[in-house]
Amino acid sequence: MTRRLLRERCILGENMGPPMLPTIYNNNFQIFQNAGTVAIFSEMIHDFRMVPINGGPHLPPGVRQWLGDARGHWEGSTLVVDTTNFTAQNPIHGSDENMHLVERFKRVRPDMILYRFTVEDPTAFTQPWSAEVPLTSAKGPIYEYACHEGNYGMAGLLSGARAEEKKAVEAATKGSK
Repeated sequence: MTRRLLRERCILGENMGPPMLPTIYNNNFQIFQNAGTVAIFSEMIHDFRMVPINGGPHLPPGVRQWLGDARGHWEGSTLVVDTTNFTAQNPIHGSDENMHLVERFKRVRPDMILYRFTVEDPTAFTQPWSAEVPLTSAKGPIYEYACHEGNYGMAGLLSGARAEEKKAVEAATKGSK
């Protein structure tokens, strides 16, 4: 049985991450903050990451989430986001539920945030690795991304899977007679 990718099922967009890596289009984000939370909104698939910045602990290790469990704090003018508790279906190829991610968001110009991150996953990589991406401001709105609109391929995939299941049941029934 073929497993459908998260992006094919419109569950997560690849650029949302975490970490947030640019893709071929829809790389726009809006970042909001209130007293206890930073929210990162992605144009692609309209994902929202909610990052508590109230000093609370991470969720228990057995609680796994698509975007992991993020906790943020400020180090001067840099927002530091520490994320654990990923599922085994992480956006970084080869990583798994053991991934630990530290992201840093620092405004370096009025129109730019420098986004840096470090990935640590001892079951996937021999050592931690880091990257950085400049996030530049864009004038204009974030547009609606209608992921399932006209997604005729998914209906065909599901129909084909049901036909394969039916064929397997018929073959098993025929073989048991």
